[in-house]
Amino acid sequence: MACGSVPLGGTPLIAPRPAYDWHLGGGQVMTLGAATRVMGILNVTPDSFSDGGRHLDPEKALEAARAMVAAGADILDIGGESTRPGSESVPPAEQIRRILPVIRGAAGLGTPISVDTTSALVARAAIDAGACVVNDISGLRFEPALADIVREAGAGLILMHSRGTPRDMQHDPSYHDVMMEVVAGLGEACRRAEERGVGRNRTVVDPGIGFGKTIGHNLELLRHLDRLVAAGRPVLIGVSRKSFISRILDVGIEDRLEGSLAAAVSAVLSGVHLVRVHDVVATVRAVRVADAIRNGSPTT
Repeated sequence: MACGSVPLGGTPLIAPRPAYDWHLGGGQVMTLGAATRVMGILNVTPDSFSDGGRHLDPEKALEAARAMVAAGADILDIGGESTRPGSESVPPAEQIRRILPVIRGAAGLGTPISVDTTSALVARAAIDAGACVVNDISGLRFEPALADIVREAGAGLILMHSRGTPRDMQHDPSYHDVMMEVVAGLGEACRRAEERGVGRNRTVVDPGIGFGKTIGHNLELLRHLDRLVAAGRPVLIGVSRKSFISRILDVGIEDRLEGSLAAAVSAVLSGVHLVRVHDVVATVRAVRVADAIRNGSPTT
């Protein structure tokens, strides 16, 4: 076919991205639409898969938080329990001991704070310290009462799809249709939240890349994220430094940046609203370009 006779039309490479107002605690509202929002990961743990032990000292954690905000992070996600495959649970009291000094310190930075926990006790303590979002990897499977804390505080809620527990979730996960089952599972999580009084305008969903999924499942989800976006909720994706990137590129954990950025940009073009990342500077730049392509002009 000659260059001048390339047919127009066909399947678009950029999926629609509906706009939402995400209501957070303290009367805050985050607009989700033209600009992709970047969530910076701050693990206050000794054993997280990528940055375990780096931020156990509250001062070092706060230094990292300030750097993320300066680099353009729209929200900080602070957690005191690793949920990597094979990890053991951490008692709520220990999670609270780890994260509260960091949340209290970061609350003065002017950027919304999310607490990464499945525990209602931890969520309550974190909100009292200044958090305005709860990020629950279990989708309210572990402690449905966590939704009561969110409702009472008027906080935002992120509901992630997963199976089993972090300790056993990678023991031979199987699906008949992974995207259909993830969409259905997130629908159930949203119903659990709504039954306890958490409004639709407070929830964001996450398909849970790497949580009870094989590399094939992860790639299938990433290829069809537009189906989840079309289900009618704002979508967050977490692909940063995940192990499937090493499998594809045959590199170690320290060399996953380029793969993380490629997966994040693909997700943005598929219509996701937020990306949860370790490498804030590089990701902010990458998604800013992806947003410019989406929108036809730079987004400020």
